[in-house]
Amino acid sequence: MNENWRMKNKTLVCFALKEEASPFRRMAVAASADVLIVGIGRENAVKSVRKFLVTHSPELVLTCGFAGGLNPNLKVGDVLFEPIGLTGTNPRLKEIFIKAGAKPASFYCADRIATTVAEKRELRTQTGADVVEMESAAIQAVCAEHGLPCATVRVISDTADEDLPLDFNALSKADKSLDFRKLFLTIAKSPGKIGALLALQKKTSFAAKQLATVLGKIISP
Repeated sequence: MNENWRMKNKTLVCFALKEEASPFRRMAVAASADVLIVGIGRENAVKSVRKFLVTHSPELVLTCGFAGGLNPNLKVGDVLFEPIGLTGTNPRLKEIFIKAGAKPASFYCADRIATTVAEKRELRTQTGADVVEMESAAIQAVCAEHGLPCATVRVISDTADEDLPLDFNALSKADKSLDFRKLFLTIAKSPGKIGALLALQKKTSFAAKQLATVLGKIISP
């Protein structure tokens, strides 16, 4: 890779959900980076990224968004990165990530949302990972097929010691998107969950802003 390589204008930033990407979009426009909403889970991520790469040629792909903490030392808003797909690329990249405020960590790509403390504890024991999410390994694999450097940059939206207010796996459609009808029915039956859901929304909004701040520094080092 050329020594004068810059991330600006050459970066694809992938998110599963528009809510994860929203605070970053304005920065992406200013830096001419591409934002791609890939959907939840491996299958959606693979389809979306492969389709994008048919007509685009980024020099770096970042797989970003929310993640659950498995390491009990991590807190909401912590931004972490795993440079597993950066081997052999510009050695300054890891330095750029760290300088931007991201910390190195190990990630586990799961097939379902880890919703309880017990589930997170079991994943931590089984995998040794610090963080759990659902798309990055699939995106990393597609990038490897195309010889593209790829890094995971995620923000903690829920910690290892907290349960999510609902089992979002049970509220998902076949394509893993949220079924709002099921959600509304569940809330109607358990209105006491509303406060916890509002608290989660506040946490995820804060996390998304923290992630955007770090990503903004990464794409414009």
